[in-house]
Amino acid sequence: MKEKRIGPEPAQKTILHSPNGAPYSFAIEISNADSNTTDMRTFHIQGKDPATGKNKTGLYYLKNNEHHDYLDLFAQLAGDFGLQLPYNRQPVANRAFTAHYRKVIGQNIAPGILYGYGDPAVIRVDDTPDGTKYYMVVTSNDAPDSFPLLRSPNLTDWECIGYVFPQDRKPPWASSGLGISDYWAPEMHQVGNEFRIYFVARDKHANDLCIGVARSSSPEGPFQPDAAPLLTNNVIDPHLFVAGTAETYLFWKEDNNEVWPGRLINFLYHHPHLIPALFPATAHQATASLILTLWPWAQALSPMERFLVLQIFIEAVSTDFAAFRQLLSSIMETLPTPLHQEINTILELMKTRVYAQLLSADGSQLIGERTLIIENDLDWEAHLVEGMWVTKYGQQYYLFYAGNDFSTDKYGIGVAIADNLLGPYRKMPAPLLYSTSEWRAPGHPSLVIRPDGKPELFLHAYYPGKAGYKQFRALLAIPITLKEDLVDL
Repeated sequence: MKEKRIGPEPAQKTILHSPNGAPYSFAIEISNADSNTTDMRTFHIQGKDPATGKNKTGLYYLKNNEHHDYLDLFAQLAGDFGLQLPYNRQPVANRAFTAHYRKVIGQNIAPGILYGYGDPAVIRVDDTPDGTKYYMVVTSNDAPDSFPLLRSPNLTDWECIGYVFPQDRKPPWASSGLGISDYWAPEMHQVGNEFRIYFVARDKHANDLCIGVARSSSPEGPFQPDAAPLLTNNVIDPHLFVAGTAETYLFWKEDNNEVWPGRLINFLYHHPHLIPALFPATAHQATASLILTLWPWAQALSPMERFLVLQIFIEAVSTDFAAFRQLLSSIMETLPTPLHQEINTILELMKTRVYAQLLSADGSQLIGERTLIIENDLDWEAHLVEGMWVTKYGQQYYLFYAGNDFSTDKYGIGVAIADNLLGPYRKMPAPLLYSTSEWRAPGHPSLVIRPDGKPELFLHAYYPGKAGYKQFRALLAIPITLKEDLVDL
């Protein structure tokens, strides 16, 4: 939590100008508030009026640094300076898709649960003293109590029984605090007599996202985190597949989608004349020019706030992600050879990949070589795949995953199927689940067997008009049917 200042401080100003050669020129003055009661910033922005072609100046206010504040700011700038309107503020696409989602939990049911039930991981435990029980852990972002732990006898009635990491028992290596920590995507699984939770947190020193592990002899804890993370360097969304009492595999995603936007913007900042060749639409050119102008300031922001600033640039790129990558590749022929490696690095980073690797018997280290499982190669996935869960049915393995932008109706859940755990996986060409009129951006599924023996998929989704980082995500469920080389609703 940010400390309050004892008295007002002088306002701090940042002066920014578009790099020479950008197709649209902006002059921006950013002033931080001089009050000790608000984080408000003001933006004085001068740019071209798309209606008249003349310069205009506007004064804009960012009340806080939350996701919806930035979305509102960029929605205003879109109207005034011809930028692309953020997807989150555009009318929802009129799709014919319908799904019979079951609302399981539609509100926060405990004081420590601040943001709902994102990235729900549900497991069934058959050997509890009271018979079969279901347990779930969910993302908590920067909430003081990390990873709500919930219990249910029937997958319908849930109670919060505590937190994996209460305020006073955080992992020693992980950052903590409102607006600082990122506790994401926990999963609990039973391995022999031990219950392990693999999770994501941000390293307090390196500031990168890491995968850690915590252990308990009971699904209800207490959980003891290992002293150091298992995997480092911007990795997220761990999934554990338990193949036997001592054979487990870790699946994870390399979070390149956090890396390539900055690398691409930095490249264009030094070569802004390339913007028209990469962005045919004038709204995207204006968007890219504005973000390049903000880039020297944005680099100093925290990782999540920097993403909020860059999101409209990412959306401009991912409108037709495959076409953009092709344009970026083709312009290499027009550039000096020393720049080719830089572009090739960006193109490589624009692939977000899911890997899997065998774990040691105690689950504390990876063994052998990692295997590439899937990457973003379908149009609907755009710039990323993430949030996976693997289950075996019959002789096949079914991998459920999410793709596209988590805060828009373009987000959905896909399926890939393989004859072997490590693949190769064959993707279904279209998403299994999409947004409906009642629910937006369904994602990060987990599969569990109901009391009647049938499979059910659990997932999160937003209420209409409420999507965004640290916004409430409801817990939904939907029955599915697993068939050979197919999944049906």
